[in-house]
Amino acid sequence: MRPARLGVVLVAHGSRDPRAAEATSALASAVAAAHPEWEVHASYLDHAGPRPLDVLRWLATAGHRRAVVVPLLLTAAYHGKVDVPAVVRSAREQLGMEVLLADVLGPSAGPLVDGPFVDGLLLDGLVRRLPAADFDAAVLIAAGTRDAAARATVAEAASALGARLGVPCTVAYASAAPPPAADAVASFGPAARVVVASYFLAPGLLYDNAVASALSAGAVAVAPPLTDAPELVALVARRVWSVLARRLVAA
Repeated sequence: MRPARLGVVLVAHGSRDPRAAEATSALASAVAAAHPEWEVHASYLDHAGPRPLDVLRWLATAGHRRAVVVPLLLTAAYHGKVDVPAVVRSAREQLGMEVLLADVLGPSAGPLVDGPFVDGLLLDGLVRRLPAADFDAAVLIAAGTRDAAARATVAEAASALGARLGVPCTVAYASAAPPPAADAVASFGPAARVVVASYFLAPGLLYDNAVASALSAGAVAVAPPLTDAPELVALVARRVWSVLARRLVAA
């Protein structure tokens, strides 16, 4: 009998830093524990393995009829627009299995919303990771991208986080775009107590550089990456349910 369980393939960027794969594996394990009715696997576009197409091929060989691919990305930049959709197209062409592509975890503009929508679960996760500290301003550090539309969604997340915290909040990037974290922290003035929230799913070189930059400018505390925060687990599930619901409507 063909298995009825839904295949869920989490696709991370991948990193040479082993901490990144450990974080992704922890998230996959947490999603699997929360949803034993799913067959959940982690995969990576680069550096680490397995590759997402290999995981989808394994699921198809094992008899799974349907899989949902969830990009573990906080912006819909190049990897979300090009790399992950290319994997899904290849799987559909090669494997004879229905493969659905979920939205990225971060905000993205859609046909039903006016501009980027920041999911409350993502905000809850960012707040959960904030260290206990007294602060009157915040900086949201992110990896960075040259995609202006993707950067606009990060800025929207920072604005929403600031509204949640009741303090001004601005964005800083570890690469590809200004400002660096030190400049963002310093922009609030020497007397400000600035906390740094982490728009990273996993640790790595870019995260480490952003943290060092923020602390060099006097940030009072820096949050760790989101990794397997319960809110992130729930957000992955929400993305899975959303794409399944869209499939039903389109059927």
